[in-house]
Amino acid sequence: MEDLQSIKKAIDSLGHAELRSYLGFILVEIKRLRDQGEPGEDSITKLLELYDGLMGLQQQRGFWDPVPTCTHVHIVIGDSFAGSMKYALKELGWAETHKVITLRENYAIGPLGELDSPEGRAARREWFRDHITDSFEDDVEVEEEYGMLVDKLTRIPEPAKIIVWTSSNACEQAGMRHVIHLLQNKRNTLTVCNACAICEELYNRPDARMDYRHSGEVPSDKLQEALRRIEECSPLSHADLMRLVQEWQAISEQTATLRIWRGGSVLGVPADYYDSYLLDKLKPPAGDHGFVKAARLIGEAIGYCEQYVGDSYFEYRLRELIYNGTLEIKGLPAAMRFYSVRRKHANP
Repeated sequence: MEDLQSIKKAIDSLGHAELRSYLGFILVEIKRLRDQGEPGEDSITKLLELYDGLMGLQQQRGFWDPVPTCTHVHIVIGDSFAGSMKYALKELGWAETHKVITLRENYAIGPLGELDSPEGRAARREWFRDHITDSFEDDVEVEEEYGMLVDKLTRIPEPAKIIVWTSSNACEQAGMRHVIHLLQNKRNTLTVCNACAICEELYNRPDARMDYRHSGEVPSDKLQEALRRIEECSPLSHADLMRLVQEWQAISEQTATLRIWRGGSVLGVPADYYDSYLLDKLKPPAGDHGFVKAARLIGEAIGYCEQYVGDSYFEYRLRELIYNGTLEIKGLPAAMRFYSVRRKHANP
């Protein structure tokens, strides 16, 4: 009973996004263990480590003190990648000297104007409430998260090397520029590393290739190899730092609420940019009167999309296609698993 109460206390202490992320990471690890068919004893050991990680989050939330042993601070975009990074650092035996800071925003979607002001963050929250069904974090939690982020960045000890991780997608590229903007007055050595690019170079062969769309897709064992090579990444020059700060300013001034990564730049595109792509993926099965489960359609769209956008944006556009009469719905659009869609038939 005491263990159950401890678990409940740990879960209650987490924010919605943090809880979803950690539980998602646990499920990924469980699936990986099952697929690999590892010995039972090893699997149990790893699951116990995940349990210890969940319990540890209760103490870690709101508390971050990297001194005096911290030599490196890794800044990552997205909770999925953060979970893999922490696990990889632990496996390497670096957890005491290498610390992780996580930016939890999906920078590919939603307004980014004046994100460092309460007004800008309020505008972004309002957009998410109006368009994204799972955006139920309250104002207090969002402001608390932002305050904790700024505090963590401020308290990075000067001797520590800062590594900002990114990859070839709008979310991580815009997020990397945002954090560089926030860190521009720090005197630490700043380096930008791309785990996806490092792993593709290390492991891709002519007969076996894996192209990662975002850092969260990199398995923790391969991430360990990328971490061993961080010293090969060149630190940012002052000119590079100023260029990235200016690029963040330009991105934050875009009025678009959807961004893609193309030609080495974060580009704003119209909100309906993926609507025709979604419709192309709508291939009805033989039964169920042509209706397709929304979750299946969105999964298909994510699986073949060259960009990393996130399922919540595709679900938002699916609802827009319903609202404008392009699609018919069966079920309730409370969440993608609750409804199906088909092309609307023209009236005779």
